[in-house]
Amino acid sequence: MWMHSTEYNVIQQENIMKKLILSVFVIPILFINYSCGDNPTSPNDRDTSVVAYKPNIYIYPNQELTLSVKLVFPNGGRILESIPDYQDSWNVTIKPNGKIDDTYDYLFYECRIPDLTQKKYGWIIKRTDLRKFFNENLAKSNFNQKEINDFVEYWGPKLTNYEYYEIYPQYKLTVNEMVKVNFSIKPENFFRLFYLIKGRNNNQKEILEPIIEIAKRENYFAIEWGVILK
Repeated sequence: MWMHSTEYNVIQQENIMKKLILSVFVIPILFINYSCGDNPTSPNDRDTSVVAYKPNIYIYPNQELTLSVKLVFPNGGRILESIPDYQDSWNVTIKPNGKIDDTYDYLFYECRIPDLTQKKYGWIIKRTDLRKFFNENLAKSNFNQKEINDFVEYWGPKLTNYEYYEIYPQYKLTVNEMVKVNFSIKPENFFRLFYLIKGRNNNQKEILEPIIEIAKRENYFAIEWGVILK
């Protein structure tokens, strides 16, 4: 049917207006639906599937130091426990012997974090050899005897359910992907070692031998150990 150009233009304008009105309602709805869904790029939405148990941060300044220490979770995570109480950060005074607020020997926390651990390099250790292993392994990384005793006395009685244990060291670069420690005055050296520990009933598994990293206990430094159980 033939249509006058004026009528045609009116119809075209009406169609454009309908599309504009529809877009006003549809676009916000799409935005809301997307915003309310899971955002895979958001750190807080990522899988936080393991717990770092009892990391202890030992800090040794050259002289008495007032310090703010903050935990950061670059790929998502949250604090579960802390001593002293963590309120957005620790604000503490530390003496050269490592004493914190004249009360604590270390900063303690536990946290839930994404499992970004390495499981390629490690050891399989018999249950009855665990204490000897940890004493020697921590000493090789240059922990002092008190720090080693703190570890062995706490974890020795807890690792008893299996005949063997897979033990994978997680050093600073790996641990930093899960939880970072920021100091208001940065130590010259900060060494970190978490053990990923998994029980098993035999030693029939091939694991590559790790290269043991060694802490520098020089000038103002900090050193930390922790455990992730699987």
